[in-house]
Amino acid sequence: MRLFEHKNFVRIFILLASVLIIGMVTWNIFVFYERIKEDEREKMRLWSAAQESVNNADDDQDLNLELFIINTNENIPMFILDENENFKQANNLPKNIENDSLKKQQFFESIKNENKPFVIDLEEAGQQYLYYGNSSVLTKIKYYPIILLLVIFLLVGLIYVYYITSKKSEQNKLWAGMAKETAHQIGTPLSSLVGWLEILKSENVNPDYIAEIEKDIDRLQTITERFSKVGSKLVLKPTNLNETIQVSFDYLKSRSSKLIDFSIIMPSKTIYCNLNPILLSWTIENLTKNAIDAMRGKGEMRLEVCEDKSWVKILISDTGKGIPNSKFKKIFEPGYSTKKRGWGLGLSLSKRIIENYHFGKIKVLKSELDKGSVFEIKLPKIEKNRPI
Repeated sequence: MRLFEHKNFVRIFILLASVLIIGMVTWNIFVFYERIKEDEREKMRLWSAAQESVNNADDDQDLNLELFIINTNENIPMFILDENENFKQANNLPKNIENDSLKKQQFFESIKNENKPFVIDLEEAGQQYLYYGNSSVLTKIKYYPIILLLVIFLLVGLIYVYYITSKKSEQNKLWAGMAKETAHQIGTPLSSLVGWLEILKSENVNPDYIAEIEKDIDRLQTITERFSKVGSKLVLKPTNLNETIQVSFDYLKSRSSKLIDFSIIMPSKTIYCNLNPILLSWTIENLTKNAIDAMRGKGEMRLEVCEDKSWVKILISDTGKGIPNSKFKKIFEPGYSTKKRGWGLGLSLSKRIIENYHFGKIKVLKSELDKGSVFEIKLPKIEKNRPI
């Protein structure tokens, strides 16, 4: 518990620290932007004063400083207009609009409101107005916070993907380890039980007792094989899907409440899929048992097989209590269960078996509260529907 709380604290700390750093960087860029903007305005104020001094100068007046100031402006776009708003001068415009009056007018309209214009007093000749836009440097800085945020979001996204991928990898290793260990632990006493069964047969024990013990041993062997395959790399083989489903259906029907009405619908032709019959049967058994629990031992259970161009679909429907829409994906997460004594592993195992091992899909197709649910399993079709 302390470890979990510690991890949560670290995550919250990293999140808050990231937000704080982003805020500080953004604020500094904003302050830097405003400082450069103020410097450019001061530069343009000096430029307008120098231009005014040049226009009003006497013939013998020294204008070296004024001309120097005027010539230093090489990157701030500017327009000088007379009192009738006619262009008198334009400097530092983009090359593609210098000789195009329409584009020049459009460019002027785009920068007209960026900064407050300066008034150049020409005394008897009246007044002129200096309009200027932001320099290319200032324009680039304006977009830096957006670029920074995009980079940060990209990094956060990459970290999140890495975290999810590594978490799934750890879960897969855990599943494989648990499955192999479970198969090993069951296998040892199971071998002993087989030996004791042979002894009982030689002791003339009631054959009915022997038969029941054999059924239980067969069941344990099936469970052991299931876990051993979950923890191993599977080689799928073309298999008669009709037969596999029928065997699972018959087994579940014979061991379920007589108050449940079982029905099965399958196509008349034989369908083949690349699969592992033991694990597919386990998946169908998990879904069916969950449906029986949802119906509380009484209702209608239907298993239907159909196909389209690319997939074979197995539909398992019930008349149970239903599943809220918000839980459609959550029910497949490891550990999630609505049962007081449930471990929340059945559906997560089913998802792993179908999607990771059989390259198929499994989902809640539809569900209505107090009316029932329909689960859909989709398996890739084999071309021409026959073994290859």
